[in-house]
Amino acid sequence: MPTTSTPVSSIPNLGPATEAAFARAGIHSAETLRELGPDESYRRLLESGTAPHFIGYYVLVMGLQGRPWNDCQGEEKKALRLRFDAIKAGAKGKGRSEIEAALDALGVVERRR
Repeated sequence: MPTTSTPVSSIPNLGPATEAAFARAGIHSAETLRELGPDESYRRLLESGTAPHFIGYYVLVMGLQGRPWNDCQGEEKKALRLRFDAIKAGAKGKGRSEIEAALDALGVVERRR
């Protein structure tokens, strides 16, 4: 019996552009995104060349919890910022495409921070 998959964009707060970005990262379904969780999914997104953006990360976290994106506030938002910074620091390529990373290693591209 064939299994069905639900589009990434079925998760609250995530639209077609986010779905396309996750597809480039090899994540093609909402089920896979939920199974990996927000941190691993976001790390894969960064490693596929997507530039890091804190709002994008916490929108993902809120969506996976079924909450509106703007529900993230106060101490919870501070804690998510720490998680985001750790994911960003640990991601291979840190949101750069392979060519950008290679050019950066040669000193041709200005470093992103």
